[in-house]
Amino acid sequence: MRGGTSRGPYLLGSDLPADPKARDGVLLALMGSGHAMQVDGIGGANPQTSKVAIVSRSARPGIDVDYLFAQVGIEARSVDTRPNCGNMLAGVGPFAIEAGLVAVNADRTTVRIHNVNTGARIDAIVQTPGGAVIYDGDAAIPGVPGTAAPIALLFRDFVGAKTGRLLPSGKATEQIDGLDVTLIDSAMPMMLLRADDLGIGDLADTGAIDASEAALARIERMRHEAGRRMGLGDVSRSVVPKVGLLRASPDATLAIAYLMPWTVHKSLAVTGGVCLATAVTTPGTVASALTGPVGEEARFAHPSGVMTLTLDKENGSLVGAGVMRTARRLFEGQALVPAHFYEAQRG
Repeated sequence: MRGGTSRGPYLLGSDLPADPKARDGVLLALMGSGHAMQVDGIGGANPQTSKVAIVSRSARPGIDVDYLFAQVGIEARSVDTRPNCGNMLAGVGPFAIEAGLVAVNADRTTVRIHNVNTGARIDAIVQTPGGAVIYDGDAAIPGVPGTAAPIALLFRDFVGAKTGRLLPSGKATEQIDGLDVTLIDSAMPMMLLRADDLGIGDLADTGAIDASEAALARIERMRHEAGRRMGLGDVSRSVVPKVGLLRASPDATLAIAYLMPWTVHKSLAVTGGVCLATAVTTPGTVASALTGPVGEEARFAHPSGVMTLTLDKENGSLVGAGVMRTARRLFEGQALVPAHFYEAQRG
């Protein structure tokens, strides 16, 4: 499925080995990791298209399905389940309904999702007129051609998703390598800093940023230190924390280039948008210093357009965020992987 601006296979948890090591072996074989083109699998040879959504019926009260996201390496044979992916999340509701995990209950069906990676609760509102999921519609999102049926994602319980604290180091702004940064954990752990401090030019020019070897090397060294300060340990082989390069914008709340972390996202991850929304509503952060007061909506300019989030605040603090995404089912069937990954389970 395409979920938001990402793409990858959506799998039933019951179809995978229970052992995490064997499960990861299946995902690596499925995607063709270990080769730049992922030629021996169905991966798309890009971080946005080398993602997997694993969906299971939930035993949690008030929850319909559990969603485990996996970022699968391309040349590196790695599977990272630390982060969530809000774009792939857009496909979880339709997939769960069509897989028989959730019953249609009206022209719009709410699927209550628990993200296993972060513990966040998300409600996905899926269009189901006539008792079935529809994908055709008039909704458009930057980074995806054409239009489709809207899927509303309402995020809750996202603060401190991985570290247990909004500001894991206890500081709204601090310095790493002589530059001001904000280390924040809300839906996605991130290191935020001003693009101008690194001499980064046009934030919409992803190719130029990806070619800025010296700046990217410095950012990566800073990210390692950020991971240590956030209590995430050695993050050299992990995709978290992500990095946000920020700049004030005359046409939006803020402009951002979102690093995944080793290349620039062609648009903006939903979880990155939620984290940034939290940052602009938190006094003292690098982000809030660039924006000033923010009302009930935040608009973030990114390389493909603008992401708009509705903000639900209590006593000035962000407690909920909503964003509209779209999804599309691309194909279904069987993918073949080596049988030995399942042998221990069968035995």
